[in-house]
Amino acid sequence: MSKIVVLAPYPKGTAPSQRFRFEQYWTELEKEHELEFHAFIDEKLWKTLYQPRKHLLKVWLMLGAFFRRFRLLSTVRKADFVFIHREASQVGPPIFEWLIAKVLRKKYIYDFDDALWLPNYSEVNSSFQRLKAYWKIKYIIRWADTVTAGNEHLMAYAKKYNSNVLYLPTTIDTNYHKAETKTDADKIRIGWTGTHTTMQYLPLIEEINPLLHQQDRIIWTIISNQAPELNIPNMEFIQWKKESEIADLSTFDMGIMPLEDNEWSKGKCGFKALQYMALGIPTILSPVGTNLEIVTNGKDGLFATTAEEWAEQINKLIDDEAFRKTLAANGLKRVQEQYSTQAQWPTYQRLFLHD
Repeated sequence: MSKIVVLAPYPKGTAPSQRFRFEQYWTELEKEHELEFHAFIDEKLWKTLYQPRKHLLKVWLMLGAFFRRFRLLSTVRKADFVFIHREASQVGPPIFEWLIAKVLRKKYIYDFDDALWLPNYSEVNSSFQRLKAYWKIKYIIRWADTVTAGNEHLMAYAKKYNSNVLYLPTTIDTNYHKAETKTDADKIRIGWTGTHTTMQYLPLIEEINPLLHQQDRIIWTIISNQAPELNIPNMEFIQWKKESEIADLSTFDMGIMPLEDNEWSKGKCGFKALQYMALGIPTILSPVGTNLEIVTNGKDGLFATTAEEWAEQINKLIDDEAFRKTLAANGLKRVQEQYSTQAQWPTYQRLFLHD
């Protein structure tokens, strides 16, 4: 039985990118391999990282994270496969990737699902953003034996530095994502889920809301790790919890995924839309990046750009229940055939076969 050492940024079960890129394959991989998971950020740092101030505590905990990574190198030396998701350390140069590839002479698989070479950071930690060393991504890609990228835009970037790049879309475990019965038929819930890092797209809701039909029935439902600041009266906030995630999402009558058309958004892998579609929730999304690959407009999802277009598409779904059901059924089929863990498992499995 071969040994796989996984290096990832965050504690297991906390970050969407990890959950939808590799964690949901864990059970199947354990049947064939010995697995070890090592997060750079431990639980204590995770709970502190996005709190305001506390800079000295954050620095102290970050130093502890680096110490754990250095100590881990002896374990990495014994691994048959090393799998690095996003980066071995969130700050500083790619020292661990360099040590693994150049000193230990270990081949590693590098997996990424965002345009990590572009600046992107929380305002809470803006004073530390220069330490993130965005320039290092091209070197992490260059030193990797295999690179798995979440969409075509990321693949194109990776191929500048490495010839062995595979497309591995972000996937949904359709055995876990099973819609629960919606209980409140009197309300129309338009939903969004995500973390505070993607809330910059939500002010669009303030422009859309006055343009919608059946105003007295509409509730905007936001599921996240913190409440957004939106000036609308008909909003409800649900604290994200893994235990209630599916039940909470299942309250949506439709799901939205607004994005800006820029380089960062082109690197996104569409997991919000995929979650909605896997639960049979009709989905409206911005025609940006991988969203154009996931959805055929009018068949298994709807595209919208301006506030007026968003309102038009939402009103279409509000007024036409039959169309809403057809769109939802087609969206679910699309995920099952192309973007489910079951569909992509053979590709994933081949990553960990010996030459």
